[in-house]
Amino acid sequence: MPIAADTVAHCVGWVAGAFPTRRIGAILGSMNIQWVLITGASQGIGYEFAKLFAAAGWQMVIVARDGARLREVADELGARYGVTVKPLIKDLSRATAAQEIFAALQGEQIEISILVNNAGFGVRGPFAEVEIARHLDLLQTNVASLVQLTHLFVKPMLARGSGRILNVASTAAFLPGPFMAMYYASKAFVHSFSCALAQELAGTGVTVTSVCPGVTTSQFHARAGMQRDSVLIRMTAEDVAKIGYRALMAGKPISVTGWFNKMGVMICKILPTRLLMRVAANVNR
Repeated sequence: MPIAADTVAHCVGWVAGAFPTRRIGAILGSMNIQWVLITGASQGIGYEFAKLFAAAGWQMVIVARDGARLREVADELGARYGVTVKPLIKDLSRATAAQEIFAALQGEQIEISILVNNAGFGVRGPFAEVEIARHLDLLQTNVASLVQLTHLFVKPMLARGSGRILNVASTAAFLPGPFMAMYYASKAFVHSFSCALAQELAGTGVTVTSVCPGVTTSQFHARAGMQRDSVLIRMTAEDVAKIGYRALMAGKPISVTGWFNKMGVMICKILPTRLLMRVAANVNR
């Protein structure tokens, strides 16, 4: 039986009167909750990324190995910004961690719209004198887990036709790094991989951004065993995260943070590699 046009008009008018436009928008918005996954979110740049996304109203899954600190961050951001923050305690130096993260989120039917691969660390010292287990932990955290997470989450992003991935590389990606050889090499991989993937995914609705910070005020240097102050200009983790966030949301494939770092990358592209090796050795020794 056909419905009279005036009946339809009456129903539409009643709905519009009962539910103001803003209320309808809020209802529809709640049906399409968007999630961001951030690794290494308990401190430094990752923590600053988490604050930015929380302030923008994103629901978050934050990952780190320090469970106590991670829960503090989740409670802090949830209370301050009124968003859902799920702490997921995982050590990304373990080969199974990435798959466990993906499986946990699949089990809760959480679709990740943005993946921020921030977790990473450096090791300072002559390559031959550092225990091989430490080198392998670095490779798993900085490279293998990043690749695994990207591979796992990019597939559903492609199926939906939308998504964003941010990989934290470094200005260390642009030169060899004696006495931190594994860290520099790992960041060279992250940057090259991210740029290549960004081009592969062009036109799919999924973007990949490589953000390349330089020396940053954080706990990174203490963990890497670099106790003396660097002569290089430092940026705050907050400023690095803001630049990376803007680049990610704009869909830029590459973002080098700060004028000093941009100038440094340009110099690295001009100077002979043998000279860059000696300079880096003097800085890292």
